[in-house]
Amino acid sequence: MELTVGAILEGKVKTITNFGAFVALPENKTGLIHISEVANSYVSDIRQHLTEGQDVKVVVIGTENGKVNLSIKRLEAKPQRENFTPRNSAPTNRPVRAAAPTPPPAPKTADQLFEEKLKAFMSESDSKISGIRAEHRTKSRRR
Repeated sequence: MELTVGAILEGKVKTITNFGAFVALPENKTGLIHISEVANSYVSDIRQHLTEGQDVKVVVIGTENGKVNLSIKRLEAKPQRENFTPRNSAPTNRPVRAAAPTPPPAPKTADQLFEEKLKAFMSESDSKISGIRAEHRTKSRRR
């Protein structure tokens, strides 16, 4: 069985470390659930969430150099943050509404692109000419 990204598997927690848990997968394969992939909330001690020998349902999130990266939290629904209040604002009792997505700007026409390029060229040209004129004035006064 080839482990592909997105595959959902059943496994058994084999070993728990400070940085994650190693899980025994089908066909004698082993994968790692990093501590950041255990739960949707902050995990300071992985042993509060997992125990050795526990059966877990995991999703494959990556395979690199024969190593299998797993996640439990990506199988769980993300918690809703209804009463989220930004740090610099006063708390309110009403739910925060999401901002309407802004549509992407309309593509520029060939004439608009040409005008922008022409303005940039003229601005650069004017600054070069004024520099040359200022240099020429100082040289002609020294004679």
